[in-house]
Amino acid sequence: MSTTADNMACSCIYCNARQNRLLYPTRDMYGNNFTVRQCRQCEAVFLWPPPTTKQLEQAYSETYYGEQEHKFNSLVERVVDYFRSRRAKIISRWVPPPGRVLDIGCGNGRFLHYMQGLGNYETYGIELPGKAAERAAQINGLILKQGKLEPNDFSEGFFDAITLFHVFEHLDQPRQTLQIINKIVKPGGIAYISLPNIDSLQSKWFKGKWLHLDPPRHLFFLSPKNLQHQMNQLGFELAAERYFNPEYNPFGMQQSLLNLLLNKRDVLFEYLKGHDNYTKEYSPLNLFLQNLFFKTTFPLFVLTDALESLLKKGATVEMVFRKK
Repeated sequence: MSTTADNMACSCIYCNARQNRLLYPTRDMYGNNFTVRQCRQCEAVFLWPPPTTKQLEQAYSETYYGEQEHKFNSLVERVVDYFRSRRAKIISRWVPPPGRVLDIGCGNGRFLHYMQGLGNYETYGIELPGKAAERAAQINGLILKQGKLEPNDFSEGFFDAITLFHVFEHLDQPRQTLQIINKIVKPGGIAYISLPNIDSLQSKWFKGKWLHLDPPRHLFFLSPKNLQHQMNQLGFELAAERYFNPEYNPFGMQQSLLNLLLNKRDVLFEYLKGHDNYTKEYSPLNLFLQNLFFKTTFPLFVLTDALESLLKKGATVEMVFRKK
């Protein structure tokens, strides 16, 4: 599996180099097998083999976005929406109004909706066609493109802020995307990128069972240090970073622990999304106990997240880059 011939057959999704090393195997929620490898040239970690079109269509089906009005059940959705509003307030402090904000992978557009409520912001969103884009299209004043970010979508220096909230790792052309961002952010503007921390303790402990590995949707990972290096080369400087994240990190620990015990990955996560077809093989008692584990141990894992973040080893990281 780690022969020279095997290494030469694999191309890094970030830099296209063919020299890499095997880290560990993983399996997605549909039973497809992959390996996780690290490029020896740029040090990006990537999924191999690349998922097929059919696998991606399955992974991004309506069950991923939520088949109803929202992605999660009503209680969880309210919590998620609170964090969207919080992110909007953070961005507004970095870029006071008036200003233009682009959210790449804007989902249902609620973050941009909250930006509109904080002042005179022109809001732009990019989202792949599907349920999430349909929801975003209903938000008044949001200029939405359904598809991918292309080099000629916007003029040079058009935006004051560009955000990618757990989207970067989904991109099939990440290097080109950073180059486009560099072009369309004005000097003094910011790029706000949040992503899984492949150098986290959770990543090291759980390997292929880690929730935030999320195959086949997460195609690659740059470590915080590596992302900073890539952005520095483009003319950005790191303005802030944050490793403590109660929205993502404690649940990442909880679900990853459950993944070690269960024969299917991410069962609790899919249960909270109402994905009944995926969880139907588990009894109501089993699902109740998983949900009970989630609710009763969450405060404990908030504390462990705080400790991990002190070491810059939190499961996710938020990084703010300012263009020189």
